[in-house]
Amino acid sequence: MDRRSIIKHAGIAGVLAAGAAPAVHAQATIRWRLASSFPKALDTIFGAADVFAKKVGDMTGGKFSISVHPGGELMPAFGVVDGVQQGTVEAAHTAPYYFFGKDDTFAMGTAIPFGLNSRQLTAWYYDGNGLKLFREFYDKYNIVNFPGGNTGAQMGGWYRKEIKGVADIKGLKMRIGGFAGKVFTRMGGVPQNIPGGEIYQALEKGTIDATEWVGPYDDEKLGFQKVAKNYYYPGWWEGGAQLDFYINKTAFNALSKENQAIVEAAAAYAHTEMQARYDARNPAALKRLVAGGAKVLPFPKAVMDLAYKEAMALYAELNDTNPAWKKIYTDYSAFRKDQNLWFRFTEAQFDRYMQSAKL
Repeated sequence: MDRRSIIKHAGIAGVLAAGAAPAVHAQATIRWRLASSFPKALDTIFGAADVFAKKVGDMTGGKFSISVHPGGELMPAFGVVDGVQQGTVEAAHTAPYYFFGKDDTFAMGTAIPFGLNSRQLTAWYYDGNGLKLFREFYDKYNIVNFPGGNTGAQMGGWYRKEIKGVADIKGLKMRIGGFAGKVFTRMGGVPQNIPGGEIYQALEKGTIDATEWVGPYDDEKLGFQKVAKNYYYPGWWEGGAQLDFYINKTAFNALSKENQAIVEAAAAYAHTEMQARYDARNPAALKRLVAGGAKVLPFPKAVMDLAYKEAMALYAELNDTNPAWKKIYTDYSAFRKDQNLWFRFTEAQFDRYMQSAKL
């Protein structure tokens, strides 16, 4: 009787007893490298990549390992798109709006001034057309993207001098993330695009007059309150700033369907946990900053109104000049309109009441 007949008639127990078990091939170990755009000291924003890598390892029993490298270790913080596109690394974790210089359309993957908040952006990606549209956009960069965390609405940054009106924006040198600098320029400001790990030195030396990063938890770690005391809100340019995991398309397509699903699930877990960490940790950090002398101030309405006007004018110009932008922004802005109508009657009203209540 041949081996095939033994397996058919004896069952697995008989096969093992007969010593005729078919060869079992151990699954090959997969090793990837992930380049982050963030310094390791920021356990929330850098930490999302660690969470992602750990989940992939846990769900594969260690057969799929991803090493995570902070900005500057394998490549410059702003070099990760080229790194993933060219296959230098298999993955990256970054803020898409850093790369608006390649195409302004990248910015919508993170945040644009007066855009979607974090819940709305997640809804657009997962249940609207966001993920589909960006997958089409990133295809020419040899990238498959996954949402990789959100900071929630951000603070408006740290300023050496108070901002009392639009005149105080004129000539102000400010580290402001990516695409938002275009609006800041139209307001008369001078934007600087500086990686997170280099901001404190620039502010301390007076190379810049102001900076924004994320919010109290990260800002406290970076120490901005030591050199600038005026802490403004809201960050009108980042109502819900999303991070992405960029995966080299060739490397992703080489994975089994099971491992592709694991990458997707791990990214979704990291996406949720990152904002949970920020929401949980920001309140106590804000209290500590205020106790240490920080002055928490709202932007004057005139500044907000000018920023809104210039943002909408910029988007109209991009619709006329950039087909990729127009294709995605048309869908994005329609979704934003409906979301704001809905939130007006629910989330916004509930939040306003709760924040005024004496709990």
